[in-house]
Amino acid sequence: MPEKLNIALIGSGAVAPHHINAWKQIDDAQVRVVFSTPEEKCREFAQKFGLECAQNFDAILNNPEIDILDIVVPSGAHAELGIAGAKAGKHIMVEKPIDVTLEKADALINACRQANVTLGVVSQYRFMEPVQKLYQYVRDGKMGDLIEGDAYIKWFRSKEYYASGAWRGTFELDGGGPFINQGIHFIDMLLSVMGPVKSVYAKTKNVAHPEIQVEDIGVAMVEFVSGAFGIIQASTAIYPGLPARLEIHGTKGTICIEGEKLAFLHVQGEEPFKAGQVEAAGAADPMSIDVTPFVREFEDIVSAIREKREPIVNGAEARRSLQLILAIYESSKSGEKVVLN
Repeated sequence: MPEKLNIALIGSGAVAPHHINAWKQIDDAQVRVVFSTPEEKCREFAQKFGLECAQNFDAILNNPEIDILDIVVPSGAHAELGIAGAKAGKHIMVEKPIDVTLEKADALINACRQANVTLGVVSQYRFMEPVQKLYQYVRDGKMGDLIEGDAYIKWFRSKEYYASGAWRGTFELDGGGPFINQGIHFIDMLLSVMGPVKSVYAKTKNVAHPEIQVEDIGVAMVEFVSGAFGIIQASTAIYPGLPARLEIHGTKGTICIEGEKLAFLHVQGEEPFKAGQVEAAGAADPMSIDVTPFVREFEDIVSAIREKREPIVNGAEARRSLQLILAIYESSKSGEKVVLN
């Protein structure tokens, strides 16, 4: 294995610069080339970040020096490009969600397994310090039995945001609205703490963005396999946008995370902690992103490749959040509770 793993960035959209900036902080990996369309956009992006612009996707697949594909294209194209990369022997990293259907997610997972390459899915919020502290408190039993876990993502996105990309707000390439796009980070964190879901009942609708195909507000009531309950709210219609919030309640205490900060912590036997006003990171500005959690997750993926192990957020982990979100959409459409397998 080379001293430095060489990365090809597939896509040059809004999140791509954050990936570039994160990779620059990792010593044993480097982004070498970018591919996106149209070609003029690819050349401009490549020049800005000192990269090579690939003429086509096949040129990257056929380049033996490329070790990892970092795929940051619209969600509905993740599996297609990832499968092609896996068959070419490349390790695969895709932005959230893993894709927009379970069939395509499973196809990507299976392709990477058959090719014996690593698959990682970007869920960088898990790597924030407050979330790591939450995990430790749960592991140490300080929370007692978990009885409820809630996620609130009450954000705002303008008409201009949805108009900035033809794929935004479409079923085919976005997969849905705030649950699968903005809310998936906090849903992923919720599942990583509370465990698998038994059933969900949900309602979604579009109240402020008639120009898009998908929901812009919704509420879901969840029952976890453990017997705990949960509420998930997701929206891009709440003006001006509030900090996303994760609340974990146990028989011995409560921990709340707002945005990227620890907002409240009170468990039996410890002095309570309550933060002051929390900045609404990402609530109205989708580019208000701290790159540090990206760095931590990318380091884990690189280590997983070198150690021939699964990364923390692998295909199976990413599939869980997608399965729940699709069940939320199914419940809203049918008006019935959906039981997950």
